[in-house]
Amino acid sequence: MVKKGYTQCDGSASWPQSNHYTRSIAMKGNKKKNGVKVNRKGLIGTVDIGKKTNYGYFRTGEGEEVPPFPFENNGRGYLKYLRKMHEFMNAHGLETVVVGFESTGAYGLPLIHFLSEKGVRLEQVNPMHTKRVKELDGNSPNKTDRKDPRVIADIMMLGHTLSVVVPRGVIAELRNLVHARERAHVSRTVCFNQMHDLVYRVFPELIDCMKHSDSASARYLIRHHPTPEEIVWLGVEELSAILRKVSRGRYGKREAHALWEAAVTSVGIREGRDAVLMEIGHLLDLIEQGDAYIEELEHRMEIALSQVPSSTYLLSMKGIGVVCAACLIGEVGDFTHYRSAAELVKFAGLNLYEISSGIHKGKRRITKRGRPLMRKILYLAAMNMVRTGGIFHEPYQKMVKRGMPRLQALVAISRKLLRVAFALVRDEKEFTASTLRQAA
Repeated sequence: MVKKGYTQCDGSASWPQSNHYTRSIAMKGNKKKNGVKVNRKGLIGTVDIGKKTNYGYFRTGEGEEVPPFPFENNGRGYLKYLRKMHEFMNAHGLETVVVGFESTGAYGLPLIHFLSEKGVRLEQVNPMHTKRVKELDGNSPNKTDRKDPRVIADIMMLGHTLSVVVPRGVIAELRNLVHARERAHVSRTVCFNQMHDLVYRVFPELIDCMKHSDSASARYLIRHHPTPEEIVWLGVEELSAILRKVSRGRYGKREAHALWEAAVTSVGIREGRDAVLMEIGHLLDLIEQGDAYIEELEHRMEIALSQVPSSTYLLSMKGIGVVCAACLIGEVGDFTHYRSAAELVKFAGLNLYEISSGIHKGKRRITKRGRPLMRKILYLAAMNMVRTGGIFHEPYQKMVKRGMPRLQALVAISRKLLRVAFALVRDEKEFTASTLRQAA
């Protein structure tokens, strides 16, 4: 029996009239190798995740559905969703279920883990796809919590989803450690920039004289002698001795003399300076605490990596350190889950695309539709590996000589680095010179 408001689009399924074309294509797309297969015994469930309230939806291969319904984003709400799922499956004699959702960050993580522990197969949908497909429904960009779950189901039936791999054990630990380190670096950078701004008010010449304002020498002076008057009072000889000791010989009398002369003619402000100096001291404390925290995180990464056999293969590459290896394993999880290096490159958002039409030939760029932290870490590792003596120095130089911009060449090396890493873990062997040729 076809429900009210539905039309029969083939001999086996019925869909809402408002999106007849999309759902007709969806039925044909079910034969895709990577698509969500829907049959008479299968159920598609979707969730539009919110901070406090989620919206669930269920659909069978016959077109029967449970209209979108709200449930709380907590344990009680999850049990409600699960109960409705089982009731609907029992009522229609269904045997399998797959649940899809958009990428929503932290708000969806508890639900993802809850459903994963219940043995539910999970699929992820790109929010950009949802935005485009929803306009096919009623030819309107209208966005509502009750509309989105249906659109997610449409995309799932078209086969445009990604499997969700929930990290477990030490892999989950590595992922959280890497993300914690990234957040700590962001916070540290914010504190440092604020401190730099405040120091420039009271002693702008200090920033100019110290080439690296984040060095141990600069930090020592900012904490113990932050004003021009204190530098002048120290004198060149004592200032030179302090710099030589703190910098371990890197700075000496020449730098001390230049800083002393700058202090004599300083244009730093004096009004309200005590409050500024107090804030500078506070920011220095936060920076030092951040450094100690980052060091502890990296130490824990090293311990966690020792429990992952594949880390040995990654660390065998000159240029991949603890942070890079932890990021790759934490973000990717099980490398064997991917059938090819191309899938892994796409997962990182390093796959290429171009927009060409007629005689117009577009430039090739990376999609950036993947893991941003993974791309960042790979790029930083590539910068280290293209230096003289690095394992990617020669390939990088060849790209540059062919006229490829250096930034673009570094992105290409990042892609190559990821392919090599995949080959090492897949073949369970450490890096050798021949690995580059095999992974090319």
